[in-house]
Amino acid sequence: MTETVLLVGGGGREHAVARALADSDCSLYAAAGNRNPGIASLADGFETLDTTNPTAVRTYAEETDATLAVVGPESPLEAGVADALDDAGVYAFGPQQNEARIETDKGFQRRFMERNDIPGLPDFEEFTDSEAACAFIDEYDGDLVVKPAGLTGGKGVRVIGDQVTAAEAKEYIRESDHDRLVLEERLVGEEFTVQALVANGDVRVTPAVQDHKRAYEGDEGPNTGGMGSYSDATLELPFMDRADYLEAVDILEATVDALEGYKGVLYGQFMLTAEGVKVVEFNARFGDPEAMNTLPVMETDLLDVLVAARDGEALPQLQFQSAATVCKYAVPDGYPADPEAGAKVQIDPESAGAATLFYASVDERDDGIYTTTSRSFAVVGVADSITDAEAITTEALERAGTDGLRVRWDIGKADLVQSRIDHMAELRGE
Repeated sequence: MTETVLLVGGGGREHAVARALADSDCSLYAAAGNRNPGIASLADGFETLDTTNPTAVRTYAEETDATLAVVGPESPLEAGVADALDDAGVYAFGPQQNEARIETDKGFQRRFMERNDIPGLPDFEEFTDSEAACAFIDEYDGDLVVKPAGLTGGKGVRVIGDQVTAAEAKEYIRESDHDRLVLEERLVGEEFTVQALVANGDVRVTPAVQDHKRAYEGDEGPNTGGMGSYSDATLELPFMDRADYLEAVDILEATVDALEGYKGVLYGQFMLTAEGVKVVEFNARFGDPEAMNTLPVMETDLLDVLVAARDGEALPQLQFQSAATVCKYAVPDGYPADPEAGAKVQIDPESAGAATLFYASVDERDDGIYTTTSRSFAVVGVADSITDAEAITTEALERAGTDGLRVRWDIGKADLVQSRIDHMAELRGE
């Protein structure tokens, strides 16, 4: 039968999911707090609603006779949207509220890893008392990472010895209103992510991706939701080998084994250190921007994965093009500290050339599309090498123009990639 899929969420990640489903044998409907013109152009219907309201999402799913759903962002998962859809008989490809705590509660995440002997666990302690947390900083032999236990959109973490001093970290703790904090050892190495599609106990992994969280070129400035990312034509990245990749996969599989009934995407953010692969965190959904690296090169029909998951069947093995990808986000001037909205977006899917455009947070008006205060859009190039993919991305952005926008042009550049290779070689004494 023809499936009807409800896509929950309106960002760049969800635009990538919509594109992955666009040529499948399904009707696509979308619900989001913001109207994404890219998703709207691909969907049979688009409803603007509060996606953290389980009743509102379930009602729209029932109105559209949805047979499947994909929950994109983390906030609806935390709110129990997947639970509500499942209860209504609409299979949600996304974990229920309790399982989503692997992302939404960092204290739970670390205790879960400890309790189930999940490899890659760094030293950590959880605190509800700010002064006790500050005392731990004074007593700990080494640098620490300060993490609010709840969701912060990738912007709540402070890294001692990198972003802040110990004194500044303590000031942050005392001035913040977070109920719980996790303090854990600072991991030194190169970060990468591996996303897995999970259901019925099966784990189907995607190529490794390296995201760039820092706002400015050269990895300077505050953390953001992600300024861009790249993947290689192999499963691993240039600074790692296949054994490193497989070590990360082993961690994902051990985690799924311990998370009974988990379904959806499990995203592992890892740090490759001199001692091996460590877990920075888990996310319970596709990454943004990492979904825009992996889904465009996935040759397996995403709908086939969703149907198999719902029907209790083995998930299909995932096939990918032997191609590299480079994704660069365009963000409003001043982002993330003081973003300036209202710049006209000069690029559209037809003018992107060989690149692919994914809208994120934009304002569609009668005379065009304009920026908001969040990340505006991403451009992705696909080619045989990272260098060629980067050139495709840059050409599209330069041709369109970036007045009122800012881009991290260094993402995917040969010298930045080489610096990652050199860094790991140094750490490993090679």
